[in-house]
Amino acid sequence: MSDTRPPQVLPARKPSQHLERYSEADIPTERGTLRTVVFKDRRNGREHVALVVGDVAGQEGVPTRVHSECLTSEVFGSLKCDCREQLDRALDFVTQAGCGVVLYLRQEGRGIGLGNKIKAYALQAKGLDTYEANRQLGFQDDLRSYDVAAEMLRALDVRSVDLMTNNPLKIAGLVEEGIPVRRRIPSRTEHNPHNVGYLKTKRERTGHLIELFAEEDTEAKVG
Repeated sequence: MSDTRPPQVLPARKPSQHLERYSEADIPTERGTLRTVVFKDRRNGREHVALVVGDVAGQEGVPTRVHSECLTSEVFGSLKCDCREQLDRALDFVTQAGCGVVLYLRQEGRGIGLGNKIKAYALQAKGLDTYEANRQLGFQDDLRSYDVAAEMLRALDVRSVDLMTNNPLKIAGLVEEGIPVRRRIPSRTEHNPHNVGYLKTKRERTGHLIELFAEEDTEAKVG
């Protein structure tokens, strides 16, 4: 667990009020019972989910994962990214800790949607990296926003979070929306031949805090 403490800044935006707390129930899972709270976005009808373990209301430093939907990985088992593994590890972490929140946001493909994500995969097969493919389709590198995540955390009365992420933009995004990030917990996953390029690109192009891979450590020792 990292003790990295990102700098705090005053929120620059007025807290959003776009969500309706639509429904909730306890769901038994292989990890234990998850309190499942569905929030509906009044702007577009999207339903986002908070998976809650323990009593998080009024708590500081709540272990939290802000996770964007990835149908290809989480349902179909795609090896092109590490999304499913990150989700699994976050759920393991909060259930083992007995306290925490995993926010599941409907922001497939960094916000471009499933169909465009598959178009981007086709371009990647021709040699483009994930960001180049998005740009060729006319999209920015990352269309995700964190106002919804911040509003969900406020609705759950979470005072501050220990954020499970490798993405510094998530830290900045939550702080900007008024959610204090007490520290970062690295989201460690294993790479495979299909996603190693994707992970390296995220680290090199957008500053993701992904640790060195084993083969790079070996090369450094040999060289």
